[in-house]
Amino acid sequence: MDIDSPFTMVVLIVLIAVGAGVIKTWIETRANSTADEETKLRMEDLEREVLRLRDRVKVLEKITTDGDSRLREEISRLA
Repeated sequence: MDIDSPFTMVVLIVLIAVGAGVIKTWIETRANSTADEETKLRMEDLEREVLRLRDRVKVLEKITTDGDSRLREEISRLA
């Protein structure tokens, strides 16, 4: 293999460029997987918060739609 031939130099340049592209893609993929884990944890936190808020809204709806006498009875039982 003659290193001075133009064909060999072109092949080496192409191999180096392709290798650099592969390495760059690999690095970006690793960085994205870390961000994906953080996003997944954040989504789980938000889902828990939404469930908690839904429960609170149910209680508030019950309080606002029930009659005054029933609400008074429940408060009296709690006290």
